[in-house]
Amino acid sequence: MAIIKPFKAVRPTRDKVSLVASRSYQSYTQNQREARLNYNPFSFLHIVNPGYKYHKEISGKERYRLVRNRYLEFKEDDIFKQDETPCYYIYRIVNREKQTFTGIVAAASSEDYKNNIIKKHEDTIEYREQVFKEYLKTVGFNAEPVLLTYPDSEAINNILQKYTQTRSEYEFTTTYRDTHYLWKVEKTEDIVAIQTEFERMDEIYIADGHHRSASSCLLGEDLKNSNPEHTGNEAYNSFMSYLIPESELRIYEFNRLVKDLNGLTKEQFLLKLDQIFRIENRGVELYKPSKKHHFSMYLDGEFYSLYLRKTNYEFTDSLSKLDTHILYITILKPILGITDLRNDQRIDYGYDKHNVIEMKNLIDQKEFAVGFGLVPVNVDEMKRIADEGLTMPPKSTYIEPKLRSGVTIYEF
Repeated sequence: MAIIKPFKAVRPTRDKVSLVASRSYQSYTQNQREARLNYNPFSFLHIVNPGYKYHKEISGKERYRLVRNRYLEFKEDDIFKQDETPCYYIYRIVNREKQTFTGIVAAASSEDYKNNIIKKHEDTIEYREQVFKEYLKTVGFNAEPVLLTYPDSEAINNILQKYTQTRSEYEFTTTYRDTHYLWKVEKTEDIVAIQTEFERMDEIYIADGHHRSASSCLLGEDLKNSNPEHTGNEAYNSFMSYLIPESELRIYEFNRLVKDLNGLTKEQFLLKLDQIFRIENRGVELYKPSKKHHFSMYLDGEFYSLYLRKTNYEFTDSLSKLDTHILYITILKPILGITDLRNDQRIDYGYDKHNVIEMKNLIDQKEFAVGFGLVPVNVDEMKRIADEGLTMPPKSTYIEPKLRSGVTIYEF
């Protein structure tokens, strides 16, 4: 039984939401960030980068306190206002490729996360969990929801359709050419219907945001232990989430780029690969794999297709069938000597539908020696990994939709 609750969001006023909303801080180049900070006083980037006001790089707890101050200033200036009653928020994104994502922003239960009703498929790094927990504890809010996915529900879909046929509370298009819409669900009967439908679900899955959810749960434990009047109904017992049906989730691959051949010549490297893969030279034309257990490789100005020799590889569980794991077990670790996929400086990752071109350019420029392309993980694979209590290698999935920060804010 999944507990998905409405909450009282802090939100930008309708006239300023398009100016407030921002992508994640890291997704901007330095020039893009500076342009927004210089010419848009309402950007959420001013909150998450408070040192810009003083022309100074600020980090650690000092930064967290200043983030809190900037956030309070936005509230004092009536850029942000809090809804008076708990609501669900229907959020729709129509991207520049005309893909549509429609889901619900709500509060998901930390207990459900601990009890594996909300299931994860990726490992988290304890250090990052602790850092983000301390950040949340100081600033007192979260502005970036965890992306959750649930089995398609006719009952929820009917409610979504009813609201999305009416005028939205927000409608704005970004310079990235995505159009965003938001509707408030505040009628009691609709809130009850949504909540009841989620309660019928035995499990839902984290699609994106494993560290955010883990950090929120750690924070909840801290605040619970320091609150002698804890009831279980406090806001810190939940974390903000964006829930979309499985049919609307879009998963793309991360390609792998490696800086060197681990001391091997090109010929020695290809001979080692030949023991595990059937190799075909595809020449200079761009090549992408189209089937599971098939890989593309770009090396020394040429593309290759790699077909796994299944007689030399044993499938034992869902993880062993995952292409990112196969690549690690057969090439990255034993041949190229990469054991730590998270921290080894010799490997990098690229994503999106056009990354094969970027991968080729980086290798041609000698920044990397070899690159590998994969077929994207699908939703069923992701769920099987979670159901079996397994975890994918890092950078196994790049998942859309990506929400803007600062559109709905969850206080605790």
